[in-house]
Amino acid sequence: MKDTRSEVANIGKFQNSFVTADGSLRAKVSLNTPETLWFNTGTLCNIECANCYILSSPKNDSLVYLTSEEVTGFLDQIEDRHWPVREIGFTGGEPYMNPDMNAMTRAALERGYDVLVLTNAMQPMMRKSVCQGLRALNDAFPGKLTLRVSLDHVRRDLHDAERGAGSFDKTLEGMRWLRDSGIRMAVAGRMEWNATEAQARAEYAAFYEAHGFDIAAHNPAQTVLFPEMDMSVEVPEITTACWDILGKSPSDVMCATSRMVVKRKGAEHPAVLACTLLPYAPEFELGASLEEAEGDVFLNHPHCAKFCVLGGASCSG
Repeated sequence: MKDTRSEVANIGKFQNSFVTADGSLRAKVSLNTPETLWFNTGTLCNIECANCYILSSPKNDSLVYLTSEEVTGFLDQIEDRHWPVREIGFTGGEPYMNPDMNAMTRAALERGYDVLVLTNAMQPMMRKSVCQGLRALNDAFPGKLTLRVSLDHVRRDLHDAERGAGSFDKTLEGMRWLRDSGIRMAVAGRMEWNATEAQARAEYAAFYEAHGFDIAAHNPAQTVLFPEMDMSVEVPEITTACWDILGKSPSDVMCATSRMVVKRKGAEHPAVLACTLLPYAPEFELGASLEEAEGDVFLNHPHCAKFCVLGGASCSG
């Protein structure tokens, strides 16, 4: 899959892994402290959002379901490579579309990892067998499991504009079930609709209080607010000089601490990617094993600049 909008906006840029369009050395990031290993459980989803970065839908099976056996194999590799991983993350698609989801979660919890599952908390999660499995996991591993629910906005109309009519009410039903089951929740929202971050967090705080949700609105780890991923916006390339200009370090970037495992349709084995945001960019596929995925990552994509390094800053010095 390919999105040509970034190529139009950034014509001439991001063409060479090692140098930028003006011939400067491109910045790179080393895997220095692997803290999180992500598993993409598959791109199939029960809904199709207007701005899904991974293009998940009820029909998109570009990334197919991982199995519990495949996940266990990578958990073994973590131990073999002595990676200091503390957290296993599951994303999709909608993870609870995958029939092995609770089994994969259990495999990670049994190894002692914290587990984070990204979900829309809708019908796939609310199936009776899934709910029973989640309660059992939460009882067996108290405090180790968190479900991060996608709630784009606390207003029904704005959330549904992104995810489809009726989505808000179904997600709210799932969140109430998680609350009543004592399963820890976090929330992922969007920084859209011209609100400042302070305003958005105040709105989430009021929403949580109204519904009795034990989620900290002002803690970025519990309420994650993502910028809109507008691929049509021009962004600068990140050079080696940018670290000093911006006062940042390569270790601040996500690919310094995490990797993601996916399985492509038709592939015999899963692959390891540098970034959760770039599942379809071949350059960011590092190999079939964690050992191969220990190589450096060159920041040769607009997402590297806009979302992982700049955060609204500029490299112009």
